[in-house]
Amino acid sequence: MVPVSGRMDMKSLIIEQLGQTEILLPALIGDGLAANDRVKVRLSVLQAAARHARDPAGTSFDLTNECRAADIDPMAMEQLVKSASAMMGERMTAPGLSELATAIGDDVATMARAAKAGDETAGRSALERLAAIQAAAAPEAMDTFSLAQVSTLTGLADGGGDSLHRLVMDLHKSLNRLSAAHAEEDVAGARVYGLMPDDRPAVESFMRGVASTRKLKFDHPGLATIAARSGARLSIQNDIGETDAHVVVIAVEPNAVTVTYTDVHLARAKFFTRLFRDFPVQWSGLDRKSADGLNDGDAFYLVTGRIPADSGKQRDEFLEAIGASLVFLIDWNKARKVLRTWISKADAVVVLDWAARHRFGHRGFLELGGSDLVASAVHHATPQRIGFGERLDHALGRAAAVDFLETVLRVSSEALQEGGSVRLARDRIEADLVRHLQRVDSMLLAIVVRQSGLAREIATGIAQFIAHLRAGKPFDSLALAKRAQRIEEKADRIAIEARQEIRRFNADPVIAHIVDKIEEAIDELEQAAFISSLLPHDIAATALGHLSALCAAAISGAEAAAAGIAAAADIPDGQRIDSEDALAAVDRLIEAEHRGDAAERAITAIVLRGEFDLKSALSILELARAVERATDRFAGFGHLLRSRVLAELST
Repeated sequence: MVPVSGRMDMKSLIIEQLGQTEILLPALIGDGLAANDRVKVRLSVLQAAARHARDPAGTSFDLTNECRAADIDPMAMEQLVKSASAMMGERMTAPGLSELATAIGDDVATMARAAKAGDETAGRSALERLAAIQAAAAPEAMDTFSLAQVSTLTGLADGGGDSLHRLVMDLHKSLNRLSAAHAEEDVAGARVYGLMPDDRPAVESFMRGVASTRKLKFDHPGLATIAARSGARLSIQNDIGETDAHVVVIAVEPNAVTVTYTDVHLARAKFFTRLFRDFPVQWSGLDRKSADGLNDGDAFYLVTGRIPADSGKQRDEFLEAIGASLVFLIDWNKARKVLRTWISKADAVVVLDWAARHRFGHRGFLELGGSDLVASAVHHATPQRIGFGERLDHALGRAAAVDFLETVLRVSSEALQEGGSVRLARDRIEADLVRHLQRVDSMLLAIVVRQSGLAREIATGIAQFIAHLRAGKPFDSLALAKRAQRIEEKADRIAIEARQEIRRFNADPVIAHIVDKIEEAIDELEQAAFISSLLPHDIAATALGHLSALCAAAISGAEAAAAGIAAAADIPDGQRIDSEDALAAVDRLIEAEHRGDAAERAITAIVLRGEFDLKSALSILELARAVERATDRFAGFGHLLRSRVLAELST
């Protein structure tokens, strides 16, 4: 007889390696009974082929219905029978005869494995009998059998000896006994076997979790649950529906719950354990295991978590959490690969974790197109701002990109759950992307607020110097100049960084002009502080009064600039009052410029009409003109701010 392959599917093999065969038993019993149906038909085909070889004219194929009932191709079997022919030495041959013998051996091995799962001793004995029968009935050549071998395989041995037919009969009886002892029930949608009354609440809790998130898998297969009692332990296994090595088995004992999880993806295994960070689970290390025949390679990772369950409430809450988490593992790696084309690998996991914790998941995102969904939003909403192939965290910044993609997953899930319009979902995603880009602009405008504060600091220092001169108090004007220089250098660095960010985000060019204007105002004020350090201390009181008014205008301009730009930064959030505040600040900027012009002219008139020495006259005029030019720059800033606000209001 041809050797038996006896191959198990990888998920079953891994569950067996984990010591959880009680979960496999119901399925193995079903497989064994199906194999019993097949092997009986195949043995009948083998007998029919032997009869045809002896008497080609007197044999017809009449096993069509039996083949179909056992899910065997009747046409192939009929062809095998009709092609069987006799050979010398009481032998026969037929194309496919060796393949038929292999299938018979596989069927018997399947029955023996099922019997072994329920009764180790009986199953092992059956496998030993099968091996002995194989050795005694080894084929002479490919597709060739002696007619005596056929009789040995298909009949009962004389004198009570062993035979394949007798082994099949014994295994069938054993499987029927196991099937009766493990009758299937349904508990909250789970297939359960041999449960005790106290097991039902645990299964119901797990299934309550599965049911709470099942809808988030949409049309993807998976999440079927089997539960079985074995000794002092209740075992629950869920078919996540992923790769061969993707297995989760939960063992419920009187005082603890143990979760055993295997995965070919290390990152997903880590993700799974983090989903239970609110529970006091003690996790083992992620061990790398190997098994021949895995579809995704020859290695997988295993992690075990154990949590004390001193009360039914603790146990049930944890079981419900496990059940609810499993849907977030389906297509997880696929979603991670899509997300990491737009953000970093680490942030892709952050987004998936957020979607799981908030019960949105990622399957809706994949159903609506995944990467194409995001690319479409970029193309329609902001083709000039985000280049082809550019990552979102480069275009929006890390936090904004993560927030946007979380919104994408949320909107996708909500749209599919609610049966809403896919077009509307895409529109919502595009609108959210536009809002994030506007917030990038707002972030850049916030830099200008810092610049305005630095301008005010210099203007205030000059005003204090003038106030001290008017009061006849000493003042360290050199320290004022040095401090103004340091502030100006700091402002330059801020401006350089702002321009880099503007280029990186491809932001509104008006923002760059606004940055330039405020930087120019700071330069003028720094120059004014330098001149202040050269100013004589015996300046006429009338000139000092107008210089004081001029400084007040500059301070007012800096304050109005800061208030206006801060209000403009909030306009994308939809607050109409912010636009009104920004436009009011523009009016104050223009008014400050007018006051500055008037004060500068008054100073010019005093100097030119008065009796001032050359040094005093030049220093007073240069100081006044520098401060007045700063107010002019603030006014130019105001005109740009108005353009920006009106553009925002028109969109």
